[in-house]
Amino acid sequence: MYYTYMIACTGRDGRRSLYTGYTNSLNRRFSEHVSSRGAKYTRGKSLQLVFFQTFGTRIDAMRREREIKSYPRQKKLALVQNGLVNELQATCT
Repeated sequence: MYYTYMIACTGRDGRRSLYTGYTNSLNRRFSEHVSSRGAKYTRGKSLQLVFFQTFGTRIDAMRREREIKSYPRQKKLALVQNGLVNELQATCT
């Protein structure tokens, strides 16, 4: 199983942004981001997982990542508002 996800990032200056990625282990990858072993972009920022989607193949997850990255900010925020993050929280408890 593969995941495409978005993380809300808040920098020390208060600026907010969204990071998009894909992985085969959402818990592991988010932990890497939090512990500064993930993407350089997320290092030193406050992070919150705000969206994820599940896929059967890596290719499908990569395609969705590319699609989301092409979206304007407002469309990304709409995805977050209608997101699936509650599904993940339920499976992690």
